[in-house]
Amino acid sequence: MPSSAPPPHSSSLTIRPAVHADGAALAVLDRRTWSSLHAVTPEPTGSGDDFFDGLHLPEHVLVAESADEGPVGYIRIVPASSLPSNAHVRQIQGLAVDVAARGQGVGRALVEAACEESRRQGAVRITLRVLGHNAPAQRLYAACGFAVEGVLPGEFLLDGEYVDDVLMGRALAADTGTPATGLPWRRRASPAPPNP
Repeated sequence: MPSSAPPPHSSSLTIRPAVHADGAALAVLDRRTWSSLHAVTPEPTGSGDDFFDGLHLPEHVLVAESADEGPVGYIRIVPASSLPSNAHVRQIQGLAVDVAARGQGVGRALVEAACEESRRQGAVRITLRVLGHNAPAQRLYAACGFAVEGVLPGEFLLDGEYVDDVLMGRALAADTGTPATGLPWRRRASPAPPNP
């Protein structure tokens, strides 16, 4: 996978915050890109503006838009939880790139934009979950500085096969968008077990 080459025709690709009016186009894109390679939910069957709802809001989505073709991808970034002690973490909870736009750097541009937006929101860390059999996505995330931080073996039953849930994350540097080399916090040591 190319490390820093700009996407072909990158001048015609714009990444912008979603607006509610994107709902219908993103719903179509979501249905068109659905696959058990990356989805744990049943294949979407709706036919309207069902992309946004009370839990999935436009302000959590960045859209990759081609000047010629409209939306060609999206990424959803949300707070990892509602806990104040976890407010410094964002989580990627969806990434889709239209089949015709794959291999052109759109996915990488979306992940990098999600990291930048998370940093802008004050996050110091970003995490995600990816299915164990989704090697292309794992390679993309690794190329963007994510590392595997845990694996839940056999977490999902998809197409008759048990599939691992891989937890990945990275620290967010406070500067130019390069991956941080270390964690911006100190881990607490676990207390020593009592002597018998």
